Amino acid sequence: MDLKFDFIEILKVTMVLFAVIDIIGSIPVIIGLKQKTGGIDVLKASIVSLGIMLVFLFVGNSILEIIGITIGDFAIAGSILIFIVAMEMILGIQISKETMPATASVIPLAFPLIAGTGTLTTLLSIRAEYNLLSIIIAIFLNVIIVFVVLKNLDRLERILGVGGIAILKKVFGIILLAVAIKIFKKYTGL
Repeated sequence: MDLKFDFIEILKVTMVLFAVIDIIGSIPVIIGLKQKTGGIDVLKASIVSLGIMLVFLFVGNSILEIIGITIGDFAIAGSILIFIVAMEMILGIQISKETMPATASVIPLAFPLIAGTGTLTTLLSIRAEYNLLSIIIAIFLNVIIVFVVLKNLDRLERILGVGGIAILKKVFGIILLAVAIKIFKKYTGL
């Protein structure tokens, strides 16, 4: 288990996770969720997201081994999923439809909106590429960012405006698209 502190690597992993989690691009969805359910528990959503990501980081590979899937298989599948999420962001389309239950702080906010399949796939994929300490620190940094964004949701919506949110979503979509292609190329040998 490599626990080397590397600031540049932490920054890279943080940006990749930030793009995958896409908390800024999810602001409109979260605002709608908040309106439908009467509010969200910001701390609970953040803690549950953190827990899901850390648990999957450490036992996700074991789960894959039990069901006979290699990290390469999962990474390729994940790169395709990340590609689809990126295309949703870039093209402004929605492929998946989710319902909004009363327990919105956990489902669908913590999972699958924040710590969803794209995030979990990315964690396993980058685990093969970056050192564990960098990934753990990046997870914590992203959960802090998620907490701050959720806590200041109304203020951010006013500051960014509809146009600003749309631009950020497109930019992070392109970053995700590049990440998906990089992961796909690495594990397919293309």
